[in-house]
Amino acid sequence: MSAIEVRGLRRSYGQREVLHGLDFDVEPGEVFALLGPNGAGKTTTVEILEGYRERDGGRVTVLGEDPGVAGTGFRARIGIVLQSSAVYPSLTVSETLELFAGYYPRPRDPGEVVRLVGLEEERDARVRILSGGQLRRLDLGLALVGDPELLFLDEPTTGFDPAARRRAWDTILGLRELGKTVLLTTHYMEEAQRLADRLAILRDGRLVATGTPQELLSANGTVEIRFRRGGEDVVLRTDEPTRVLHELTREALAAGDELDELEVRRPTLEDVYLELTREEGT
Repeated sequence: MSAIEVRGLRRSYGQREVLHGLDFDVEPGEVFALLGPNGAGKTTTVEILEGYRERDGGRVTVLGEDPGVAGTGFRARIGIVLQSSAVYPSLTVSETLELFAGYYPRPRDPGEVVRLVGLEEERDARVRILSGGQLRRLDLGLALVGDPELLFLDEPTTGFDPAARRRAWDTILGLRELGKTVLLTTHYMEEAQRLADRLAILRDGRLVATGTPQELLSANGTVEIRFRRGGEDVVLRTDEPTRVLHELTREALAAGDELDELEVRRPTLEDVYLELTREEGT
């Protein structure tokens, strides 16, 4: 059974339909990234899956339950990291985690959570003096302390410096090793490519692509070959780079020429994302 199953999900705000019949699954133990520009419907989708927003149509099951009517038992099985959250500023990191652990029937040891999110040195620090990156790690700790089966991570590394972002990636990958299922939203394509087993791309409330990062790159990517010949820049785009390179180098060798500044550029996930989410007419 899928950890998340979505069929025909629809949602409107007044006369404006923001979700147009979404269909996707998230399998147990995988990291699934939901991508899309602002206004694409990511937050609405995630809030419906969390049970915080009603849907207008379609079928949704999360851990075998309908989140729209699920009770407190369901809440104990999920963890949520919002884009921003409010915690008690006068408590220490350890005290905060111990407080939240008391809300769950079978919590993870708060001391273990401190180590898992990399806050050992800040365990006795007051929340009010934590940096932005440290606060985000505490947010992740609060989502983990209930030992959930499924975590929703809404742009968990926004505002992180590069080193802090890499540490957060290691933590998220560690969650997969613990057998957790993770649904991730992010605007960082490198983050999605590094972390996600599979991903879905939303545009204007519709899914325009789903699959593994490599599947999306293979299906949508055209290789670009650049070089200089006779003092002029040459740019070729092809789906058969091996054949084209062979022909180019064979011709150059036969003529005794060099392919100056030869460069083969494969598309990145960001290239594919921008192409799939590009507005018509642009």
